[in-house]
This record gives sequence, C-alpha cells and structure tokens, in this order.
Amino acid sequence: MNHFFVISGCSGGGKSTLLAELGLRGFTVVEEPGRRVVATEMKNGGVALPWIDMSAFLHRVIRLALDDLNTAQSSSGPVFFDRGLVDALSALSSFSKEKPDAIWVSKARAYHRCVFMIPPWPEIYVQDSERRHDFKQALSEYERLTEAYPAYGYDLRTVPKLTVTQRADFILGQLDGLNK
Repeated sequence: MNHFFVISGCSGGGKSTLLAELGLRGFTVVEEPGRRVVATEMKNGGVALPWIDMSAFLHRVIRLALDDLNTAQSSSGPVFFDRGLVDALSALSSFSKEKPDAIWVSKARAYHRCVFMIPPWPEIYVQDSERRHDFKQALSEYERLTEAYPAYGYDLRTVPKLTVTQRADFILGQLDGLNK
C-alpha cells in the first residue's frame, strides 16, 4: 500500500497543528513546502515570495515538494505531507499560463489515492508574516484544490472540524479502513 498521505485544504484551517499532533504520535510528517520557502526567502532577503514573485515562489515549492517525495522514499510507515505537489501544480496553472512539466505531473500521482482535506474554518483563520492572504483568498484556494486533486485521480476525505486530537484520531481511523 502507498503510505504517503497528503493533508491539504484551506489555509489557516489547522493543517500544521494537525501534522504536529501526528508527529507527536510518532508518525513521519513533512512540513508544508510553501511555508518553508517563505521562511527561507524572508530570512535571506529573497524575492521568491508569493507577494513579490509568484512564479519563482511556485517553482521553489515544486522543487522542494519533489525533494520531499524523494526523501520520504526511505520511510516504511505512513508519511503525512502538509500539502502535496498537486497544491503547487494547481497554483502554477492558476496563476500563470505555464503548463506543468510532464515529469511533475507524473510525480504528483505518487501519494496515496486518499487525500485528507481540511475545510475552511473562519473561526481559527489568522494571517501572519508568512500567510498574508485574506480568508476570501483562502476560500478560493480551497475551491481550486477540491477540483485539482480529483482531476489528478485522488479521492477526497473531509476532516471534520473537531479538536486536534479528534482530527488526528479521525485520520488514523481512516487509515485502518484503507488497509483492509
């Protein structure tokens, strides 16, 4: 069974907090590539930032997501990704006329068929120095992703708005069903 699971969805919906909980439970987790690119660019005074150069930003995110997939190959148990390559490829298609490279598209199908989607949750949404877009833009992103993942052949499972512990329990319970 493919053991790479994507947790995607609305910005500010609690993905990173959920991944942290799964990490505390001993699972391998991969932090969101976009947040890592933003942090590195801000630290180094770079311009590959979504509010400065979206194309450069997305190309960095794609490279990092590909590196993450390669690194995760050595893991034997479930690996949870905070966003996947599909997130970046759908953004690239949405924000530019550029067509994703065929190799990228092929690699975008490397995850388990089941993708866990975090729905919009305005009560917990916050902007910060790395997340400058507003909730309306986050909703638009969510809608784009709910179309993009099925277009790549993925089945979506919505994670209910519960406590982080209950959300982690929900996902792990879903895994049990996928292994049968």
